[in-house]
Amino acid sequence: MAGHSKWSNIKHRKSKQDAQKAKIFTKLARELIVAAKEGGGDPEANFKLRIAIDKAKANNLPNENIARAIQKGVGGGDDSNYETIVYEGYGPGGVAVMLDIMTDNRNRTAGDIRHIFSKNGGNMGETGCVSWMFERKGYLSLERDKFSGNDDDLLLIGLESGAEDIKIEDGLIEVFTSPDDFMDVKKALEEQGLEFDEAELSMIPQNTVLVEDIDQAKKLIKLIDAFEDHDDVQNVYANFNIPDEIMENL
Repeated sequence: MAGHSKWSNIKHRKSKQDAQKAKIFTKLARELIVAAKEGGGDPEANFKLRIAIDKAKANNLPNENIARAIQKGVGGGDDSNYETIVYEGYGPGGVAVMLDIMTDNRNRTAGDIRHIFSKNGGNMGETGCVSWMFERKGYLSLERDKFSGNDDDLLLIGLESGAEDIKIEDGLIEVFTSPDDFMDVKKALEEQGLEFDEAELSMIPQNTVLVEDIDQAKKLIKLIDAFEDHDDVQNVYANFNIPDEIMENL
């Protein structure tokens, strides 16, 4: 996903998700539990829970797992005391990295994250060191060949529904919204037959760092992989853009 906040190549990320389904399911369930605990179990009245449910379904978390996680959150069946934190830092080449953390042990997680940064050619920074480079946006994406209409119709539908920007390139449709308009735009586009592969609130980089050196690209992906593998990391955002030809050679 060139220029997006998580990966420079959607196929790489999808294969990684498939290989680690159990770990992803655990993270999704934790997100549902915390959202329900904080705002209640009604997704119509709890925006954070509504997004967590949609994200869980998009990643094929079974409905019974979703219901069980929500019940744990509202019914007190989960005795973990999770807190949400954002950690920031720099990867190789000065690439900005932000991490959404959900942990029941802040000291343990901080030590782990600092170690992953230093082990992979980066460094953990202070709060606010890179967050100014990102904007919180609604983000929706699907592969272009999943939409049967033409590009002009899609652009018109998206903009009329309140989307801020729509990009159609490299076989991918990407829709960007303000956080407040996210659910309205998503609903309007789904009514037009679009089924999204990703639909979430995300941190979108305002600019990207082009990484054309294959060794640096390897280091960056190793760093992102390490963060994605950590149990307490819910989301990873970074502002690098690796050309497809380099991704294919990794």
